[in-house]
Amino acid sequence: MATITQQDVAPLHKQLNITINKEDYLPQFEKSIKDYSKKANIPGFRKGMVPAGLIKKMYGPSLFTDEVLRSVDKEVFKFIEDEKLEIFAQPLPVDFNLQQLDVNNPANYTFTFEVGMKPEVQVPDLSKESVKRYKVSVTDEMVAEEVERLRTRYGNMSEPETVQGEETVLNVTFVETDAQGAEIEGGIRKDNSVLLKYFKESFRQNVLGTKKDDTLQLSLDEAFDDKEKQWILQDLAIDSATDKHFKLLITKLGLVEPRELNEEFFKQLFPNEEIKTEEDFKARVKDELQKQWDAESRNQLQHNLYHVLLDHTQIDFPAEFLKRWLKTQGKEGAVKSDEEVEAEFPTFINQLRWTLITDELIKKGGIEVSQDELRQFAKQQLFGYMGMAAAADEEQDWVRDYIDRMMKDRKYVEDAYNRLQTQKMFDWAEGQVNAVETPVSKEDFTRMNEEHQHHHH
Repeated sequence: MATITQQDVAPLHKQLNITINKEDYLPQFEKSIKDYSKKANIPGFRKGMVPAGLIKKMYGPSLFTDEVLRSVDKEVFKFIEDEKLEIFAQPLPVDFNLQQLDVNNPANYTFTFEVGMKPEVQVPDLSKESVKRYKVSVTDEMVAEEVERLRTRYGNMSEPETVQGEETVLNVTFVETDAQGAEIEGGIRKDNSVLLKYFKESFRQNVLGTKKDDTLQLSLDEAFDDKEKQWILQDLAIDSATDKHFKLLITKLGLVEPRELNEEFFKQLFPNEEIKTEEDFKARVKDELQKQWDAESRNQLQHNLYHVLLDHTQIDFPAEFLKRWLKTQGKEGAVKSDEEVEAEFPTFINQLRWTLITDELIKKGGIEVSQDELRQFAKQQLFGYMGMAAAADEEQDWVRDYIDRMMKDRKYVEDAYNRLQTQKMFDWAEGQVNAVETPVSKEDFTRMNEEHQHHHH
């Protein structure tokens, strides 16, 4: 039988030396020759009657190599399992001289592999970490803004004869011209829609009173302030407004008439509730806003926990082994250059660090995802896509059929499992911290998140 010895190359970096005896692979090789001779289709011989000697001469070397390597793999992975070696990736061959293999002179062969060992992971005690849970208080002003947004969103669109006020929507076609207003052949031509208030205040007088099929001649610099101008540039797929002139053809006008604050509107937004008065409606809107900001605050807390775990968990890695392994991971089996490996290694190690931290948290938290939770996830996604209430009956045939179909999609199930597992892991981690509730304004909370995202990009 095969013999395997191990020795340390460096911390968390071992070398496995395996000697495979001919008794380990020869019987299977001889069986492969016989099986091949039964299936081989060689001119001059009836199928199944090809002499084993001819098969050995024609295909012996490749079959011999396959059987030796298959036996080596089998013994190496059996050793890893028996010794309970927690390794990264696959064993890497070091001394792998295939020239020593001789089909005509079977012998004992020795091969050498390297393995990288997984380190112990000690995540920080989250109960001792200093973290804040920010609480955004919803103000009357925020409620008033949201009420107006809802009135506009669910308002009725009319088509006025002329541009009347700041909320008038102009459907327009941007047609590129020269400074004199002559259309440029092959120039930009793009449909868009803008509100009157998007124009510079000094330019709006040129737009007021215009109607469908009218045209306006403008340069982007004179017509729009910086914020709106950048949005227009992006939509027109150009980098600069300098010397850019356009004819604006008005193709349609629209005006949203905000909804009245009445019971019909309240019922449309909250169909399962009895809301009769404007005060009750505003209170309900305030509740929804508070839930949204609390969810944002929770997301921010969990994002901070991600950085706490990543920054405060010290993990030693077998760096040289991992670089050697990363070198073998080029496209279509190509070998990466040393420069490519060095450039990729920091990101690779961070991802590996987070994977090990995640595994440890899942183990500590006893986190599992059940089949019922996967089905519920698929159901919520379905109803979310369709804008339906998640409380709809799963026993309806079309709902059950959809969920059954998704449960047979391996990629979908793996993705859903990982998402649910990650969320449950963060929920568990959040329960371990003693977060200090800290009041904050909407503006400061938004600014903090923007600065954080800017810092990490």
